[in-house]
Amino acid sequence: MKPILPRGLRPRLVVAFVLVAALSASITALLTFRQARSSILDRTQNSAVRELRLQIASLAPNLPADPTDVDLRIFARRLDSASDAHGRHTAVARGGGPLIGTASGVSGALRDAAENGDATFYERVEHADGPRLLIGMPISYTGGREGARKPSGLVAYAVLSLDGEQADVSALITAAWAGAVPTLAFAVVPALFAAHRVLRPVRQLRTAAEKITSGVLDTRLDIVGKDELAALTGTFNTMAAALERDGAELRRMEAHARRFAADVSHELRTPLAAMAAVTDALDEDARSGILPPDTADAVLLISDETRKLTGMVEDLMEISRFDAGAAVLHLDDVSLRTVVHKTLHLRGWREPDEVITELPEDDPRIRVDARRIDVVLANLIGNALRHGAAPVTVRATATRESLVIDVADAGPGIPDEVLSHVFDRFYKGDAARGRSEGSGLGLAIARENVRLHHGTLTAANLPGGGAVFTITLPLTPRQEDQP
Repeated sequence: MKPILPRGLRPRLVVAFVLVAALSASITALLTFRQARSSILDRTQNSAVRELRLQIASLAPNLPADPTDVDLRIFARRLDSASDAHGRHTAVARGGGPLIGTASGVSGALRDAAENGDATFYERVEHADGPRLLIGMPISYTGGREGARKPSGLVAYAVLSLDGEQADVSALITAAWAGAVPTLAFAVVPALFAAHRVLRPVRQLRTAAEKITSGVLDTRLDIVGKDELAALTGTFNTMAAALERDGAELRRMEAHARRFAADVSHELRTPLAAMAAVTDALDEDARSGILPPDTADAVLLISDETRKLTGMVEDLMEISRFDAGAAVLHLDDVSLRTVVHKTLHLRGWREPDEVITELPEDDPRIRVDARRIDVVLANLIGNALRHGAAPVTVRATATRESLVIDVADAGPGIPDEVLSHVFDRFYKGDAARGRSEGSGLGLAIARENVRLHHGTLTAANLPGGGAVFTITLPLTPRQEDQP
């Protein structure tokens, strides 16, 4: 099971700060404890050795030159009586012999060191009844004319309880923990303050990034300090300036492109109107047989291309009006059935061979711009007949809130790689389609017309095959079904 880590920078910084404080307090307490423990034990040890040495120096001269075991037992008892330390037991050994006195538990290593040397030896051991300090001190006597000290062959051993010192050490541990817990509790306060100070630039960066995302490209931040966050703020300001500059350039280029398309379309409109009038007159001569066959074919070709070019220019003019926000709605209450059938009759599409209509029987009246809805339906049905397969089904359903019109064909459907681009301008899904089949603006214009009505236009493939375009128009109270 993975450990649950705190989410967000604030809790992580607080946890890290508290952990560092805890580690620092623990290390400080450990070092203080070790130093204090060593000082307590060393002081007790030095005091015990010094006291034992003074007592031996005071009582040893009273020993006979060749003391008996009784003399040594009396000597050990006097050392116990003279001790200021509670619980000290003393014993004396001669020449590696048995201990004489009340001391017990002296290790063999200590006895070997004390009996084979002329210095004082000691060790601290753990006993069943608590820690003990063991001291081994050779006894010397003064002899000769020069008063030189000579070994007597006797060694005094003392066993001192360290229970009091152990209690002092335990009190130190308790005090250390008692001081560490409030320290950790108080560490949360500066941790929260530090996290707030550290995360303030991060919050400002997030807020500024949200403004940049919403389109406020002139957002900048004040650079405070010279740390890494200040460098990050400077980088953000540089990025924002570059985005603002690039955005302005893109808007300028887009505006120029739209103006260019609108100007070109407007300039082409007048000569195309004259060309269309001439080609219409020539069409009559070409179809009546007045012109030679080759000339008639050329005239018909020119006439057809002129009509297509005129349609393309009209599409460019229409899309330019959408881009400029100049497109307006002329709303009127009309019959849904009238709008659909008028679209079919104007294009000569036959029912039910080419188009099948499934409209509500009560024929609801809708408040729309009939001309723009006609453009939308004509484009969708024409595309379905041209790129799908007949019959094309126009199905409409109306509720109190919305009107939904589906235009579905019986063709193979739209390829997945094309489906997401069908409403893009100048996009043609079939690369083999001729250049004169359309402007590539029909579906884009249809979608803009639907959006102008505050509706949506979507494209999808039917499960059984074929493409379906769905128009959804919101209905206001004035667009409800009429009795």
